[in-house]
Amino acid sequence: MLLSDFLRQECGLTGTHVGCEQGVCGACTVLVNGEAVRSCLMLAVSMTDAEITTIEGLARHPDFPAVYQAFTQNHALQCGFCTPGIVVSAMAEVLGRKKKEEEIVDVLSGHLCRCTGYHGIMSALREIT
Repeated sequence: MLLSDFLRQECGLTGTHVGCEQGVCGACTVLVNGEAVRSCLMLAVSMTDAEITTIEGLARHPDFPAVYQAFTQNHALQCGFCTPGIVVSAMAEVLGRKKKEEEIVDVLSGHLCRCTGYHGIMSALREIT
């Protein structure tokens, strides 16, 4: 069973979205031992001793309100399907770290968003660095 399916079906953690099931869209991004990974490419059985953090877990993180506010104020979401994966990556890779523009683009490059055109997302990511 894939980690994404396990999280959604067995754990009831539906904030992890499944889009392409091929690791391309980034909607299923979770943290495994602090590193952003595509859960649709990982077998749940291989996560026995791993620390897995989903968007639900990050929502309790003390820095989450700042990320939420940046995304809201910069209109960085519309339908919201891609948002959990982008926020997970943002909190792992961008939050509180001074990043150059190309580094922010690299973080976002593994995520597909059909609604926003990325302008608002980029603005939010710049704001939280």
